[in-house]
Amino acid sequence: MSADRPARVLVVCTGNICRSPAGERLLRAHLAPDGGIEVTSAGTHAMVGSPVADPMAALLVGDGVDVTGFSARQLTAPMVKDADLVITMTRAHRSAVARTHPAAVRRTFTLRELARYITEAAAHDDADTTLRGRRGLDRVETLVPLVAARRGRTRVEADQDEVVDPYGGDHALYDRSYAQLRPAVLTVVGALTGP
Repeated sequence: MSADRPARVLVVCTGNICRSPAGERLLRAHLAPDGGIEVTSAGTHAMVGSPVADPMAALLVGDGVDVTGFSARQLTAPMVKDADLVITMTRAHRSAVARTHPAAVRRTFTLRELARYITEAAAHDDADTTLRGRRGLDRVETLVPLVAARRGRTRVEADQDEVVDPYGGDHALYDRSYAQLRPAVLTVVGALTGP
């Protein structure tokens, strides 16, 4: 891989109108524009061309996040192949990504799983020293194997690694989904932008 290009992060959910656009736009909002990381999203069964669902858009806008210009996209094998890090909302999405491009399994995590591994690595694996001074693609390529090495060390219930799907639910369900998603995104941002 060439270090003269940005790192590519792909966020995946089902319809690409609730969780993955929230993850994408939150990441973009908290990553420096010149930080060498490009974030996009897609859906395994995308509602192609649709904007962010109104209740999720309201939560994002209320958090100061821009949702203008968003248009849902269908997940494709080239998107997965080109991504340096794939972040999904559930284990089923993670499996769908792996079926789309099997080699991506090593760099694909659910959002909450990734945040958990980042936290564990920071506590146990001298992650700060390993990542210090790295930016953009170099940082992502260093982070991925570091967190992947945490796989299987701690057993958790599946729902602890997943973000609940709010689509079709009431505002309380959207609030719950966003409350699961937002802190995990901020943990990932810290790992992608730290010292």
